[in-house]
Amino acid sequence: MAHVILGLLMLWPQSLYELTKHFEAGVSLFYSASTGSIKRALDRLLAAGRISVESATGPRGKKTYAITEEGRAEFRRWMLDPGRGGDGETAVLARTFFLGLLEGEDRSVAAHRVHDRIRQDLNRLEQLDAQLPSIEVPEGFEEVAHYQLATLQYGIATGRTALRWAEEYLNEG
Repeated sequence: MAHVILGLLMLWPQSLYELTKHFEAGVSLFYSASTGSIKRALDRLLAAGRISVESATGPRGKKTYAITEEGRAEFRRWMLDPGRGGDGETAVLARTFFLGLLEGEDRSVAAHRVHDRIRQDLNRLEQLDAQLPSIEVPEGFEEVAHYQLATLQYGIATGRTALRWAEEYLNEG
């Protein structure tokens, strides 16, 4: 979540309220967060020097947060990271959402890494599918195996769709 917040602050300085609205309006397509979790992430980013309080206004001291140079460097590092492990779809969509904030070679590298992540995840599922004929299903577990196979086939179909999507939209990167 911290990197998503850094990406949003790359756009312009924002308050907790504005960041929450961004999560609700667009980021929630790939990442959901509560106001409390956003606030905790802001506190950690502030303590790490990746953001600063640009202003505090009003009787309640409404804070507007801005990204620091250290935060910009961390955001760039994250965008260019291959994004191994974790939820592949979230990693892919989060980086794609902010791809327009990178320029030149950085954008191209990040786009290729998103594409590679999709390809790697799909390859892993296809390898598992290729091993299935050699696996014997224990008696009484045929229905369980049927739906587990259906889940795997869903993952493969989704991965193939994602790969076509990446080839269409990210080759410009």
